[in-house]
Amino acid sequence: MGPRDSTLRTFLWTWGAPLALALPLLVAPLLLSDFRLNLLGKFLTFAIVALGLDLIWGYGGMLSLGQGLFFGLGGYAMAMYLKLETSGARLPDFMSWSGREALPFFWEPFRSPVVAVSAAVLVPMVVASAVGYLVFRSRVQGVYFSLITQALTLIASILFIGQQAVTGGTNGITNLKTIFGFARGNAATQTVLYFVTLFCLGALYLLCRRLTQSRFGRLLVAMRDDENRVRFLGYNPVALKTLVFALSAGMAGVAGALFVCQVGLISPSSMGVMPSIEMVTWVAVGGRGTLVGAVLGAILVSLGKSALSESYPEVWQLGFGLLFAASVMLLPTGVAGFVRRAAAKLARRDASGAGAGALGARDNVASAGSASAGEVDAGASPEAPAAPVR
Repeated sequence: MGPRDSTLRTFLWTWGAPLALALPLLVAPLLLSDFRLNLLGKFLTFAIVALGLDLIWGYGGMLSLGQGLFFGLGGYAMAMYLKLETSGARLPDFMSWSGREALPFFWEPFRSPVVAVSAAVLVPMVVASAVGYLVFRSRVQGVYFSLITQALTLIASILFIGQQAVTGGTNGITNLKTIFGFARGNAATQTVLYFVTLFCLGALYLLCRRLTQSRFGRLLVAMRDDENRVRFLGYNPVALKTLVFALSAGMAGVAGALFVCQVGLISPSSMGVMPSIEMVTWVAVGGRGTLVGAVLGAILVSLGKSALSESYPEVWQLGFGLLFAASVMLLPTGVAGFVRRAAAKLARRDASGAGAGALGARDNVASAGSASAGEVDAGASPEAPAAPVR
């Protein structure tokens, strides 16, 4: 198999697989009911989170268990605007129920959609940058980094639950009826929102693909494999880690904002420890360090979870756990890794078959040539004896 075949396989994997996944998503509004389309749109927001997590974990080697925190921050930023839009001049209902008489000062800027959208991206990035700089500067890595991000997620979840009058407490911010002036339950609104989510997913995929194929991506992989060597070469691993951590957090914030638009609510249960762990399963099942595998894993795991919960509401969690354990044991490199290995194996088999066929043809030609030469020798007259020397 020559370099041209290898290049073709790489091209097909890089662009063919995403296009094959994108085509069904593009025609989904023509085939699915409004409820199923909304459900698929929610799964696409999960895929955005998985992309960011694959960037930091699959390529950077840093397992973050705090993506739920950034997802929730982006979701709450968007929910604050949508709640004020729904409430109009009145206080949000949960504030009135808690006895509050005035809107908190930090809610006021969220009357602007520009502020809300910007905050959904920037607030998670700022938090991740601050946490990442402090953690990475201390050279904390491995399981300790995972534990720190998990602890921060737990603290934030408890904090949001305790502030009933400001965040809605356990119930969160609910009953969001409009999205930028349009009725959220309207079928046309849901279709437009689905395509907006799909566009964001595609744009962020292209961004991640561009980053991973650039010098930045190569440094990220090199740092994952040998951080000390990257440091000795003159690069700053702290800055590199902090940057990729902030990027993944910003992507989770975008996903959280789109999630709120899809489902019409946000609560601390969406930003706790368990959602963060579930986000890791999306990347693990899909395949680390592949990007397209992260997207595929998020959609497949979410579809499986939804199907099991609908069909077996009493034991679906047990079935989901067993399914995840089986997939990790049988497919250690994820679905994408399995597909890639299978495709490479088929390509090698075809190449070996073609090589064997060419070798057989060459042998046949050689045999035919030998037979023809033998026939010519047999048909020729015997050589005359040499004349005697006198």
